[in-house]
Order: sequence, then C-alpha cells, then structure tokens
Amino acid sequence: MSRADRVACEDVVMFVNAAVAATAQREFRSAAGTQRLSLAFLHEYVLGNYRDLYAATLALDVNHLNTAMVVTNLLRTAGEASGTQRVVEGRLIAARLRSLPPQRVYGVFRDLRRLGINNRRTRAIVRDWVATRPDLALDAVKYRRSLSVAARHAHLRLPDEVGTALFDWRRPKRYATPILEAWRRAHYEQRALYDLPYTVAEGLAARHGIDRARFLSGIAPRLTAGERLRLQGSAHRHRVDAVAMDLATAPLTRLAIYVLSLPRPERARRRDELTGALRAAARRAARGQARTWGRVVAVLDDSYSAAGSAVKRRRPLAVALATHYLLETLAVDYTGLWLHHRGDPLLVHPVGATGLGARVVDALERRPDRLVIVSDGGDNNPPGLAAEVLRVWRTRLDPDQGTSVVHLNPVYDAETFDVRRLAPGVATVGVRDAEDAAALVELARFATGDAGFAELRQHLADRVERFLDVREAAS
Repeated sequence: MSRADRVACEDVVMFVNAAVAATAQREFRSAAGTQRLSLAFLHEYVLGNYRDLYAATLALDVNHLNTAMVVTNLLRTAGEASGTQRVVEGRLIAARLRSLPPQRVYGVFRDLRRLGINNRRTRAIVRDWVATRPDLALDAVKYRRSLSVAARHAHLRLPDEVGTALFDWRRPKRYATPILEAWRRAHYEQRALYDLPYTVAEGLAARHGIDRARFLSGIAPRLTAGERLRLQGSAHRHRVDAVAMDLATAPLTRLAIYVLSLPRPERARRRDELTGALRAAARRAARGQARTWGRVVAVLDDSYSAAGSAVKRRRPLAVALATHYLLETLAVDYTGLWLHHRGDPLLVHPVGATGLGARVVDALERRPDRLVIVSDGGDNNPPGLAAEVLRVWRTRLDPDQGTSVVHLNPVYDAETFDVRRLAPGVATVGVRDAEDAAALVELARFATGDAGFAELRQHLADRVERFLDVREAAS
C-alpha cells in the first residue's frame, strides 16, 4: 500500500472513530468548546478531501450529532458535488433522515435556515420528510417551533388545522383534531394536560403550578419507554409507582447508565432484577451472534476518568459495563477483568488511576481468541506500559496473531482529532453505544493498516448499498 493510500485510510478511519464517539460535549479532559472546534475542523477536512467517503459515513452507525453535521455539510456544499455524487447523496440523506429522531431532523432544518440554504433540492428534502411524518398534528404540538421554521423555510403547504395551530392558534374556538384541541384546552384546563406528550405537558404543568408527584401520576400512561427510564429516579423520589417500567425492554447502554445512577446498596438489593435486565438487553443487542466469538477476555476501565463529565456522567463506565454483558453473550468462554473492581460487576464505580498494562498482562496469560480493551486510552500507571506489553506480545510472543486485539474507546480526544490509541498496530475504534461494538470491530482491520484504501472504499460502498436497499425497501 502506498503512503498516500495509507494516509487516506487513516484519515477516513479517524473520522469514523470521531463520528461514532464525539458529541461536542464536555469530556473528562476537555471542554465543550474545544470539542466543537475540533469536530468542526475534522468534518471540513474530510468533506474537502474525501467527499464520496464522507457521504458514505451516513450508512454507518455514526451518532446523531455527526449524522446531522454530515447532512448539513453535504447540502451546504452541494454546488461542489458532481451530478452522480448529488444523486447518491440525495438518496443517502433521505434514507438517513428517516432513521433519525424527529428532534434531530428538525434541528438540521433549523441549521439550514440559519445558513440560508434554500435551494430546490433542500426544499424537496424537507417537503418529502415532512410528508412521511405519521402524525403531523402531534409534531405541531411537540415540535411546534421547529415545524413552523421548516414550513416557512421550505414553503410547505400544511393541513388546515396544523397550519392554523402553528401560526394563529388562538383564533379557533375548537379544533377537530383531538391532540390540537387538547393542547388548546391545556392552556386553560389542567385535566387536558394529560392528553398531551410528556415534554409538552411538563411546561404547562409548571405554569399551572401542579405538584410534581401528581403530574407524574397523571402523565404516566403517555410516557414513552425512553421517558420512563429517564424518570425512574424522579418517580422514586416522589414515590410514584405508576412510572415503573419493565427494565428488560430498555436498550443496553441506556440501561447501564441507569444502573450506575443508582446507589450501590440499591444495586446490591436489586441484583437479580438488574442483572437479568442487562443480560436480556445484551441478548437483543447480539442480534443472532451469541456464542460465535470463541474465547474472549476483556480489560474494562473503571478508573476515575471513567466518571466522565457533568453532561456525560459515568458514560465511559456505562459503555464498559454494557460491553461486559454483551461480550458475555457473544463469547463461548468469557472473562471480564476490571482495573480496580473485583466481584459483581453491577457494583463497579470509577476510582483510581488507569493502570492498563498489568491487566493486559493478566488477560494475555489466558491466551484468548480475542482481547477487547474498553478504555479512554489514558494509560498512566505507569504511562505507556500497556503499549509496551502489547508490542512485546505481538512481536515476540504472538507473531502469528493467534489473539486478535481491539481497543474500544468511548471518548473523543479533541487534541488529536481521534480517539486516543493504546499502541501502534492495535486496532482502536470509537464507540458510543455498546450495542454497536460487534459492527465496529469490522472497521478494526482498516485502523491498523492490514487492509488498504481500495478495500476500505469497497467496504463503504457495500455498506451504502445494503443501507439504501434496506431503508428504501422499508419506505
């Protein structure tokens, strides 16, 4: 592989790692402003040098923030694309927007208006997406300002009552559409609040001065699964049993975040319930790959930096905990090694330095088929020991690569425009949700130079083709 191809391969893998892990929020070691500047520069660099591959990342499991940035940047620079590129980009954008949460899509539309992007192609994308919304009246209540911005910017024709609710809501004395009528009445009548979505009703409840416990009890039947999970702590404090949910239905990483938010005595008291829920979520996330990974050992980072930041509290630790249960499902034989914690992983908490080297030695002594390291890469006890252990293992003790090593890093490093790597020759991939770990391991071979740029192009082309086939068939 030529030097130019190697650089291109490294650039694209670096961008994919960032697009999976980075959220432009404060991390343990860097501020939100630094994160935003770093991420914006990386997007501009890859867009300018590898436009086809930049667009192809819409077919990967990149996070919602970076998906929105890619869509906005492609539409902003549409004049720089060839005719063929515009066709493929248009299909990718339309398909990807359908898979995003509506609040993210409306955020893209607001950015397009702020940037003054209002060409025919952009208006068509906005129009087609709004036309697919299953309940536009619900959007007019729940995403009121965002829908009005999109309607003005793209010159949309909205159904009569929806348009009236957005732009002249006080005029009708009554709406025929039930949710619009409930929303109108809720401004004056407390009982009508409980026919609205939680996010809308919450603000109106505060305006009416409704007690929190009473409000949660009344709105409980309207809560989504995600809202129920987020409100578990609030419901417990206010002793509202109606908000309780079946934890076994929650996504794996979100469930791990919830578990770690509980006091350790409560985790111990609910051990059977919480462990069962995590294992059920891991089985769903395995997607038919259970018991296909042979013998696996994981080194899991529970050092103090795994506490994350005020806005991403315990997120790195939650990814490690969720990955522990996922690997337990994927492996025929599995061992999880935490840096500090011993015993029940449910009771893990962030503490101490990041001494990866000694635990990597412990892991390699077991001669696994796969070694998975989940860490922010801040090996500091002593610095660089893990890299040296892995170098000696690869060059002296395992030159035939009988053990594959992959490093999953949930933290974006703004200074290097990538997730921090442990050692040259060790595949490092960014991860945000443990559920994506199995798919992300596919990219590991491109991170070490074992596969060339042509193979990376073909891999992304195949992912784009599969993504479009599935999404367009579903629509």
